[in-house]
Amino acid sequence: MTTDTLAFVGAAGGVGTTRLTLESATLLARNGRDVAVLDAAYATQGLADLTPGRIDPDMTALCLDDAPLETGLQDRRLEGAGRLAVCPARAPFERLARAKTPEAAESFEDRIAEGVRAFDHVLLDVPPVAANQAVAATTAADAVAVVADAARASDAIPRAHDRLLDLGVETTAAVVTHTDGHPEADATVPTLESEPPAVTDDTAARKEVGGVLAATMDLSVDPDAGDGLRGKLSL
Repeated sequence: MTTDTLAFVGAAGGVGTTRLTLESATLLARNGRDVAVLDAAYATQGLADLTPGRIDPDMTALCLDDAPLETGLQDRRLEGAGRLAVCPARAPFERLARAKTPEAAESFEDRIAEGVRAFDHVLLDVPPVAANQAVAATTAADAVAVVADAARASDAIPRAHDRLLDLGVETTAAVVTHTDGHPEADATVPTLESEPPAVTDDTAARKEVGGVLAATMDLSVDPDAGDGLRGKLSL
């Protein structure tokens, strides 16, 4: 079955979910696929920190105003590769609060559907599931990967599985970061020393992230695709 949408769900804060989402999207784009990254992690706004330039409208504004997804996408291109576009959340507290309502969450699902129509894949950066937009992201996705770091995986992954099951969502895979191996993991990613996206220049990173895509989306990507391209993404 084709995986159009994949939600990377943090089992805890600070486990590297945003970084993994961006690395995965970049590797897919290097393989010629068009990929959109949508930000459901409203509180941390980590995707905005990794996106230079003005962000207007952001993900929360799109959901509150029912604006087309395309108006909020920030393109990050590799010459000769697929399209990579991100839609971060960057908003004041008052708008963040309004963007977490059930009505705004329904609009988030609509933005996902727009992305599916325009892109080969939509990747979702999702925080620990405790707010409406995170519920919308996980229930709308074709595949859901729980992300935890090695130090907390043994406790955090089962807890995240249970939370998702409460929502009727089956976890596709568990990804453990900052390690080369873990008994709870379907895929692991060691600490990436290069600046994001490491997959642009680091062959080892491409292989590790390729393993994540195989486990989460059942996709085989060429780690050497895009070699020699110098249009480095500024994420």
